[in-house]
Amino acid sequence: MKKIIKNYWPLVVIVLLIAGFLRFYQITELPPGFYPDEAMNANNGIEAWETGDLKIFYPENNGREGLWMNIVGFLTFKFGHEPWIPRAVAAGFGLFTVLGVYFLAKELFSRKIALLSAFFLATSFWHINFSRISFRAILAPFFLVWALYFLVKFLKEARSNGKTKNILLAVTGGIFYGLGVHTYIAYRVTPVLILLILFFYWFQNKDRDYRRKIAIPVACFLISAFIAAAPLLWYFLNNPQDFLGRTSQISVFNSPSPVKALAINTFKTLGMFNFTGDNNWRHNYAGRPELFWPVGILFLLGIFLGIKAIIKKKRIFEYTVLFGWLVLAALPVIVSNEGLPHALRAILMAPPVFILAGIGGIWLYKIFFGMIQNKKALNIFVFVFLSLLVFEAYTTYFILWGQNRNAAGAFSADYMAIGRQLNALPKETPKYVIVKASGALVNGIPMPAQTVMFITDTFSPEKQKEKNIFYVLPEQINQIPENGYKVILE
Repeated sequence: MKKIIKNYWPLVVIVLLIAGFLRFYQITELPPGFYPDEAMNANNGIEAWETGDLKIFYPENNGREGLWMNIVGFLTFKFGHEPWIPRAVAAGFGLFTVLGVYFLAKELFSRKIALLSAFFLATSFWHINFSRISFRAILAPFFLVWALYFLVKFLKEARSNGKTKNILLAVTGGIFYGLGVHTYIAYRVTPVLILLILFFYWFQNKDRDYRRKIAIPVACFLISAFIAAAPLLWYFLNNPQDFLGRTSQISVFNSPSPVKALAINTFKTLGMFNFTGDNNWRHNYAGRPELFWPVGILFLLGIFLGIKAIIKKKRIFEYTVLFGWLVLAALPVIVSNEGLPHALRAILMAPPVFILAGIGGIWLYKIFFGMIQNKKALNIFVFVFLSLLVFEAYTTYFILWGQNRNAAGAFSADYMAIGRQLNALPKETPKYVIVKASGALVNGIPMPAQTVMFITDTFSPEKQKEKNIFYVLPEQINQIPENGYKVILE
């Protein structure tokens, strides 16, 4: 086993191949349908590229940072109105998050822990699912993982690196971090984590020479992060009402008993990993814990080992990063009062969760390695166990979840079918979509119509007129001409 681990790059490639397969396989078919929120993201982005009006922030649909819309909008604008195109973008970011977890865990701990952590993330239904949905949240762990990798790397290697290398690492990390601000509202808690890391290193290392070496790189990290984040920060400065978005509407502090609600939310969020997960079929195999039970046990073991190490004053920095990350990323989840446990809002917690599970797994392997004389049998068991995780991930996502009609309903598969049905009709036939479904209004039409608009490429009034497809509210039915083809969106 030790000889195999020394050749770690082939193993990294294998982990990435597994991650890529689980994220790209059947991407044109699963998830079924195309949820209106996904369609809204793409529609906004496509319109922006068609008109040249790219936005930093899109205020419709409760407000969204513009980076995701602009990326998926460009690709769908260039390559066609098919759901798999924006979802493939999510899969790509999910794949490179797995690689980022490897590099970060290696920098914090060891290659063995890094390999196992990346493997656990690669085979996690939780992360696989959101890597195949066109939600901007998948960007948040990607940017934070890589930002922390470059930050930790230059802080740890400042004494041995040249000045130029330290600055390059710092600027790269700062750019990654600043771009992360453009991703998802939960990311806005992370400046506390960055400050925690910087303060820890500054006060732990009182050597003047070391402080002198990191002073300029730290400044470069912060400046480059600020520059990358500046467009959105400027937008919020001029539009402060958009900063919190729906957060104020669903805040726990609006409850009759905020303290009680906060305690319940914390309990549900902590329990989502090993007991009861998100009940939304769009986010999870409803009710299933976010971690497959053996990984969940290793996660708890990792937490125990981390606490034990801190008490013994070992690896205090490394575990401070992981525990600080977990706590901060949990805050946006537990202060909300909507749909808890909430796997999507908690996605920023995924990297530290799986790194802690990796720590637990490697520790347990070392214990058994020292106890069992038949090392070959132990390694065979490990191989079978890891293969089981791949099999479980494939079975749960592609069979149990993917073939469940609840998943199709959660992604509005019937709306997508209506869109394809309209595309098959002659252009000269006037087509009317009667939108009875409720939702936030976008250009006067409820949000659920976004799926049909995406499939038929009729988001703008000009496109609707060109393609002879019109959207009306129930009270406008009497305005539909007799020769009009009618379909109801409920």
